[in-house]
Amino acid sequence: MNTVEPHLGNLLTVTAAIEVGAGIMMLALPSLAATLLLGSPLDSAAGSTVARVAGVALIALGVACWRARSPGKSGAAKGLVGAMVIYNAGVAAVLVYASLGLKLSAFGLWPAVLLHAVMTVWCVMCLLNGPAQI
Repeated sequence: MNTVEPHLGNLLTVTAAIEVGAGIMMLALPSLAATLLLGSPLDSAAGSTVARVAGVALIALGVACWRARSPGKSGAAKGLVGAMVIYNAGVAAVLVYASLGLKLSAFGLWPAVLLHAVMTVWCVMCLLNGPAQI
């Protein structure tokens, strides 16, 4: 039977909660989200609009993860987890650059880097069918 493995379902459930929560924050309060993450508010309508677009994208990722977590064809779920490896590793890299290269900082920055690094590792472990369960 080709179903989503339990550890993959756990990963997708946690990912859905994280991304929908972050997406709602970016959509509803983009400047506050930027301030908490980077220590700098969004000072333009364009910046707020781009942040809100990112919020919608995060909600879409969360919904996709939520829908893929249930038993069914695991090929699609594994494809989604593969995409989340790129997403999480990319976000971690961008945030590290924001801190080290652009000198941005706030109390949420390094916890976000750590969260995305951990999620990257968890995604990779799930793809390798390792024992990556919470």
